[in-house]
Amino acid sequence: MSAKDLPETTAHVRIIRQSWQDGFLEGEVRAGDFEWQFQWHFRRGELSVKPSRGRALIKEPLGRFLEQRDYQLEPGGDYAFTIRAQL
Repeated sequence: MSAKDLPETTAHVRIIRQSWQDGFLEGEVRAGDFEWQFQWHFRRGELSVKPSRGRALIKEPLGRFLEQRDYQLEPGGDYAFTIRAQL
């Protein structure tokens, strides 16, 4: 199966709070029938995602998205990225 044949799901991210001084972003992410809250402590490289249901499906792709877009993300902003999986 090639990459173009893999199923895709769009994940929708909303940034709730951010603090450059404290080094964190807080928000929520929805994909398929799942919804999670996350906190990303970017200075420590720590990403926590709750609840645990389906967390393994979203944590790695969410972490990559946050690292790639960190300086572009603002509270109240809505963002999206694609996951190569069916959720």
